[in-house]
Order: sequence, then C-alpha cells, then structure tokens
Amino acid sequence: MRNTARQAVPSETAGNSPEPVGIVDLASEHRFLGRKLKREVQRILETGQFVLGRDLSEFENAFAAYCGVGYGAGTNSGSSAIELALRACGIGPGDEVIVPAHTFIASVMAVLNVGATPVLVDVEPRAFSLDIDLAAKAVTARSKAVLVVHLYGQMADMGALEDLARGHDLLLIEDAAQAHGAAFRNRKAGSFGACGCFSFYPTKNLGAAGDAGMVVTSNASLARRLKRLRNHGRSSHDRFVEVGFNERMDNLQAAILNVKLPNLEEWNDRRRKHAALYDRLLAGLPLSLPEELPGRRHVYHQYVVRARRRSALAKHLESRAIGTAVHYASPLHRQPALRDLGPLAGRFPVTERLAREVLSLPVHPYLREKDVRRVAREITAFFG
Repeated sequence: MRNTARQAVPSETAGNSPEPVGIVDLASEHRFLGRKLKREVQRILETGQFVLGRDLSEFENAFAAYCGVGYGAGTNSGSSAIELALRACGIGPGDEVIVPAHTFIASVMAVLNVGATPVLVDVEPRAFSLDIDLAAKAVTARSKAVLVVHLYGQMADMGALEDLARGHDLLLIEDAAQAHGAAFRNRKAGSFGACGCFSFYPTKNLGAAGDAGMVVTSNASLARRLKRLRNHGRSSHDRFVEVGFNERMDNLQAAILNVKLPNLEEWNDRRRKHAALYDRLLAGLPLSLPEELPGRRHVYHQYVVRARRRSALAKHLESRAIGTAVHYASPLHRQPALRDLGPLAGRFPVTERLAREVLSLPVHPYLREKDVRRVAREITAFFG
C-alpha cells in the first residue's frame, strides 16, 4: 500500500548533518541476506525456471502453513490477490461488498474491477478497523461479502466479524496486506473467512524484490480455482475452462521470499520491541499512540501516531533527518477515481479525522535502539 512519505534527508547547509533515520531500510535487510539472495537469483537465471516453478510451489505451501491454512495461490501483486479472491468466491455485478473507508485504494479498486459495488463504512478509532455496528447497518439484500482490512499490522475484531458474516450469510475475506504474522486469539491473519489476501510489496513485513502477492485459504476447491484464474483459466496444458487472467507470481520472487520467510518472526519481534520503546518514551506527550488491543498480536507494519499538528511535526522531523509517512492523507471518498460512488463527504468522521492526524514513524526491523530514542527525543523537543 503506497503512502505519502517524507524522506530523511539532512539539509545540505548543515555543518554536522545527523545520520538519516529512514521510514524503511531495505538495504540493510538485503545486506543481511545478501549471499543467500544472490545464490537463489543466480540459480533461477541458470535453470531458466521463471514462471510457475518449484520455488513458487514451495513458497505457497510454506506461507500457507505459516498462516495456519492448507493452501496458497501466488499472484503478481496484493491487488490481484484481492481481485482474484473476489472472483473465485463468485462476487460480481449486482453484488455489494462492505469495505472500510480508511484503507489503501486497492481494497476498493478490486471490488470495482470485478463489477461489484463497494459500500464504504467508517472505522473505529482504536485499531482503525471496520466499525462492526456500522457494518451491520450497511447490510442490504445485495450484500455478498465483507472485505475486512487489518490495517498497520493489527487485526480487526474477527470474532465480531465472523458473527456478522454468519448472521447475514456474508462471505468474509481478509485484506491482510499489512498484517503478515499478526494474530487474533492466537490465530494468524489469513486463517479466518473464505480467503486471506497478502501483498509482498518490498516495504511490507515480508517483502519481495518487486510486486508479488498471495491468496491463502483452507478450501481446496477454492485454491484450485484461484490457481486457474491467475493462469488464463487454464486447467491443463492446452485446456482452458474459464476466462482467466495473467496474474501469476514470478518464480524469481518466490525464491527470494523463500529466503526471507524464515526471518519474518524475528523481524516482527524487532518491530514490536521498537514499538514498546516508543510507547514508553512518547507517553504523556500530546499524541495518540497506537494500541495493541486485548487478544491481538500487533506486528507494526507501521507505528502510527495521531497528532493535531501533524504537518508541523513531520516537517520538524524531516529537518532533523528523520523520515515519516502518512497513510492516508486523502480519504477514499474524496478520490476523483471514486466519484461515481456518489456524494459521501461527512459520512465518515473517524476516517476524516485520521486523514488529518495520522503519522507513521520509523519502526522497521533494522532500526537501532538509539534511532528510536533519537526519534522520540526530537518529538519531545517539538512539543517543548
């Protein structure tokens, strides 16, 4: 999910410029895994297995097992993963899909791309996930599914959402693009509902060297259809049984992700450690800090604070060579591409407030403790 980011670039006029603290640090991650990654890339180049190879099958099995489900279907992006999941579940024209108003636009675009109608619902102000009561009120005779988004690394209230889905005969589909390894009552993201959809965009907790995604599921027939749909509707070498798409994950990306996956838990633990330190150092300041709600394991894809003076704070940190990002400054209902959804301004007060106030601080695995302390010190100085 893309964002508005401020790069950590010191002023050229500064005499002793501080070392930048970036919002991400992929270079350090890749240096740590350098030899293994180079070896796998070289092997793929030499074998020529670029499409639907053994590496993809291995990663599909390994990541599905990590999520606690039986099957995975690798795709060329997280956006494609959501769209294919909707198609495989039979969602299309005439259907409505409930989607949180505060998310990246890919969640809504996937619904539109299958011909269904997204019904935006405001989020609750603690985990920034779908407001269950408002979602229940949004159900109509045309409602077919709830697309829940686990935002910033914390899962939504899946117990309440499962009750909602059962009570209204709705499919439950997880957009877990920001929640690799997050858990609700000891069950990982992707293991609830019909499908779990993941992105492996490079900046994610588990990132490829480009675009990649996956749908995970416990349903064997659904997994088979997902794999057909991503590969032109092909059931065998020369037999095509339905209209499909070319949305496969490259074998090269799968090989890279196979190298990275064993490190995911440690990387998530580092993010959690950084978040805990931020919690202590920023306590008492005029900021709203992220909460890890009871029964959930937050993996801090982003450490998101809320500040009424967000722009001034971000500029202050930028001037001190500290990177920040905003997810998301312009709400979905104000996007020109979604104007056909109708006049929606004023219907999402929490989303509107978040769009004005949220600010993501550096929390990546290769951050050092002294970097976290420096960020906190600069924020403290900003507030005087």
